[in-house]
Amino acid sequence: MTSRSLETWICSLRGHAPARAQAIDRGHYTLERCWRCDLWVPSALPSTAPLEPPHPRRGKALRDAVILKVIAIERAVHAVGFALLAVGLVVLELKFGTVEKWAASLVGPLSTSGHTTLARYLAKLVNLKPATVQVLVGTALLYAVVEGVEAVGLWRERRWAEYLTVLATAGFLPFEIGALLNKVTVTRVAALVVNLAILVYLVVAKRLFGLPERREEATDWAALEADPLATTHSRNATA
Repeated sequence: MTSRSLETWICSLRGHAPARAQAIDRGHYTLERCWRCDLWVPSALPSTAPLEPPHPRRGKALRDAVILKVIAIERAVHAVGFALLAVGLVVLELKFGTVEKWAASLVGPLSTSGHTTLARYLAKLVNLKPATVQVLVGTALLYAVVEGVEAVGLWRERRWAEYLTVLATAGFLPFEIGALLNKVTVTRVAALVVNLAILVYLVVAKRLFGLPERREEATDWAALEADPLATTHSRNATA
């Protein structure tokens, strides 16, 4: 997705950012130029856009905001998953004796019928200790809280949330790598790739931990206000 198509897509979700100063009277309607995606948007007379032109985010700033929100959604899904896991483990702890007997009764029949994988998991459940379940509940709740805080902070584009996400993701990588070395699955590989991509993006693109700032293309709003078609012409020439 190009920068301009991203800006137009954002406008389709959030609405355009027209400027009254750049309105054109067409008689029955007014054309107001969107300062985010450069489109001329028709509106009823009189113009309802503010006289002072808005300065919406464009280019890299807009892309970074979208990526952070995507990461925030991914972290929110993790938070919900860990919370559901904690609830399931609490139910298991409360009904541990009943569940243990039920699992023990199924291990033998499943092993003889060829369902060795399911029988192996049930055998692990039988050998599970109540203290271990309590530790798992605490761990799941901890991860649910951390992932939830990350999700809220990243959605609101807080700098501390970027650092927290990097530290939490890096701390979880050894467990992911260990699980992958134990058994390679598509899910584990995909999870590792996603987390590595998030880690690299936040550290490099967001310039964390003292990395030098890169000179990024910024919108010259003063020039744009003086010549509203300057950016449009520049983009068309580049394209």
